[in-house]
Amino acid sequence: MNKLMIANWKMNKNSHEVAAFFSLFNEKYSGKRDAWIASQSLHFPLVEELKTSTIKAGLQNCSEHTEGAYTGEVSSRALKDMNGHFVLLGHSERRQYFQETSKNLNSKIRTAIQEGLVAVYCVGETLKERESGQTLTIIEDQIHQALNDQSKINSENLVIAYEPVWAIGTGKTATPLMAQEVHAHIRKVLKTKFPAFGEKIKILYGGSIKPDNVEELLAQKDIDGGLVGGASLKASDFLALCGDK
Repeated sequence: MNKLMIANWKMNKNSHEVAAFFSLFNEKYSGKRDAWIASQSLHFPLVEELKTSTIKAGLQNCSEHTEGAYTGEVSSRALKDMNGHFVLLGHSERRQYFQETSKNLNSKIRTAIQEGLVAVYCVGETLKERESGQTLTIIEDQIHQALNDQSKINSENLVIAYEPVWAIGTGKTATPLMAQEVHAHIRKVLKTKFPAFGEKIKILYGGSIKPDNVEELLAQKDIDGGLVGGASLKASDFLALCGDK
């Protein structure tokens, strides 16, 4: 099973920068690791046009509604219609700035999966929660609240991304052993919750993953890839993360 690297470009890049990225990335990307790109919604058509067929494109959020009078929202149905492959849901920045909760993310995950997208569900703890010893409890609660009563989930349409909030954009990174401890717990929860396929669901690490720490992180048993922020903006860095130095 190939490792998976997802680029979360957040609210970055203009159209010229997107084109420059793919000019280099397409030339040198070997497919050693799967590469998915989550751009701003405005840039999705351009990403879809410029990427090679082996690269998957998606977005950073979608609505729980498929259509209707929801000004400014992004429809998972429309994304799928435009050949979108996946959507990030529950990123810590969405939780922090837009008050998303695991409970209301349940409906977003359900809608995205029903429309044929892969839901990449993000979980993670704050520094205060980690220091008070709540990490595993917080993660388990986030998984249960968002994934309860989801009859359409399987190992092909769900990815979990563990992103310790204290390590996002700070330069701090959980040690490989710290990350593996949480990933192993997530794996245990998924196997209990989904006995038929929990072992096969990919679990990504998403806390300041960079070219100089990626190999040690990916060597851990339960780390199946990375959700990458800043280090995905430069094609050369994301190539390195994808195993193409």
